[in-house]
Amino acid sequence: MQLYISHRFFTEIMIIINKASFTDKLLITELARNIYQEHYLHLWHAGGAQWYMEEYAYAEDKIEKELEDNNIEYFLAVEDGVYLGYMKIVLTSTLTGYETIDALEVERIYLHKKGKGKGLGKRLMQVALQKARELKKDIIFLKAMDTSTDAIEFYKKLGYTICSRIELPLPDFSLMKKEYRGMVILKRNVL
Repeated sequence: MQLYISHRFFTEIMIIINKASFTDKLLITELARNIYQEHYLHLWHAGGAQWYMEEYAYAEDKIEKELEDNNIEYFLAVEDGVYLGYMKIVLTSTLTGYETIDALEVERIYLHKKGKGKGLGKRLMQVALQKARELKKDIIFLKAMDTSTDAIEFYKKLGYTICSRIELPLPDFSLMKKEYRGMVILKRNVL
């Protein structure tokens, strides 16, 4: 749909959010690795990013197991047939210090740079909130790097507050530069 206003054409952006299925395992693996390379290679000493992407987080067999797990769901964001990002949620998760509260975790939300400014992050977070409401969860939580000030401010605008801080553990993250190991945990009530 195009609207003509004052000598300019405005095109409505059509972004579709789909729940991923088992057949999307290779797509998710490739998407995750590509987006990670766009944003996070600077976090690592030599060999660290490769370890993280190929062995720790985005190994094909790991993604396959996660897609088979009834407690994990992936969502893919698509615009005109181009995959711009994804989100991984853990339907029932435990937040340290809030063990008696029923929680959903947004474990990953990654967006291509070309998807920035389209409201994609907000749309994915709305999907997570809707899922939490359907499951009658009390809270949603997520972790963000404490150096990612833009992301933290984005989550705060969506009603999240910082409830704790952690540091990524050694020896697992020994190849990550120390200044990037700090994380904040943000949560919000589902209502």
